[in-house]
Amino acid sequence: MTLEIAISRKAYRLANGRERLVFEDFALEVANGAIVALLGPSGCGKSSLLRIVAGLDRAFSGAVTPAPRRLGMVFQEPRLLPWRNVADNLRLAAPRLDESKLAELLAAFELEGHGGDYPGQLSLGLARRAALARAFAIEPELLLLDEPFASLDRALHQRLRALLSERIGARKMTALIATHDLDDALLLADEIIFLDHAPARIRGALSIAEPRGTRDEILTKLRASAEIYYMIDAGGNDSLEAAS
Repeated sequence: MTLEIAISRKAYRLANGRERLVFEDFALEVANGAIVALLGPSGCGKSSLLRIVAGLDRAFSGAVTPAPRRLGMVFQEPRLLPWRNVADNLRLAAPRLDESKLAELLAAFELEGHGGDYPGQLSLGLARRAALARAFAIEPELLLLDEPFASLDRALHQRLRALLSERIGARKMTALIATHDLDDALLLADEIIFLDHAPARIRGALSIAEPRGTRDEILTKLRASAEIYYMIDAGGNDSLEAAS
């Protein structure tokens, strides 16, 4: 079923009493099973949009339909419960998770031997893997990813992106990925939605037909195509530097 997002107005109250308008007459449809990347500069409303879709922010005018029954979300920070070990963080998200499924998830995200570790004992890379594993433990119908590789060095960023690509490909789901990294969008998504500065508007959408597993080989070509699209088809006068 298509996910329909309609936000007639969303604004934040600032300390000086004024408002910052984030969305106005904004609409987006995400087809069932589609992996969609929201690509845009910092502050354009990507994280706000994910929070609205997740039901974490209800202070807006509009609607998100249908409400997802099983939702997995990865925030910019891992947000693991510090008083629970990795395995228990996964079990809390998915109470019916049995030991075999738990072991499978830990292996899939290269967390073998870390199930008994507490978040304070984990590197940032391991904590991000645990956050991804927690989201997949739910077996989500809708997966929301908010800059899931933030603050990682490039090598680890690329490794975790490859892991995520494998898991997305192995399971049928709908996903929204908020990012300002063009390569993340090109390598993970079926469609890229280009967003402009707040109040957010859609400058254009670019579909990517190449199989996800083969895109590394043609990344330079894909990157050039996306930049040309953004400049011409989306009517932009600037480059993607602010969004990559």
